[in-house]
Amino acid sequence: MKNVLALAAVFCLTALVALGQGPGAKKDDKAGDKTGKGIEGRFKIVKAFKDGKQEPDKEVKDVMVVITKNTIISTGKDKKQVYGATYTLDTSKEPWQISMVGTAPKKGEKAEGIVKRDGDKLHVCYALPGGKVPTTFEAGEKQHCIILERVKE
Repeated sequence: MKNVLALAAVFCLTALVALGQGPGAKKDDKAGDKTGKGIEGRFKIVKAFKDGKQEPDKEVKDVMVVITKNTIISTGKDKKQVYGATYTLDTSKEPWQISMVGTAPKKGEKAEGIVKRDGDKLHVCYALPGGKVPTTFEAGEKQHCIILERVKE
């Protein structure tokens, strides 16, 4: 459960970046996504994969990610924070590249990955410690991939 929540948090962070509002976003990306809501907002995890296998739906159900201008916070079913991070995003490359640094619970833990935006959905894949940075949106060995969806207010 902790791995899924941490994954959700990292994925949410990636979502912020993918929507073009993070530090390092190109000027033309700052307008945000097609919804006009930018990257700030609330997201839920739709699916999560680790080491090539899908995480059980019950593990990601009710996990929420809140994205602000430069932070990402993930909360569990009990609405308590389970993950926090800061990030940088390179939107000059395809797919976008993200670099995240955890602020809670593992302060300073780094994760490198890729991001793509598809309407209200964000796809984020990143390397776990000791893993290779992904080049596709499929979780290989020592990698996580998460699909997030914007929560309609």
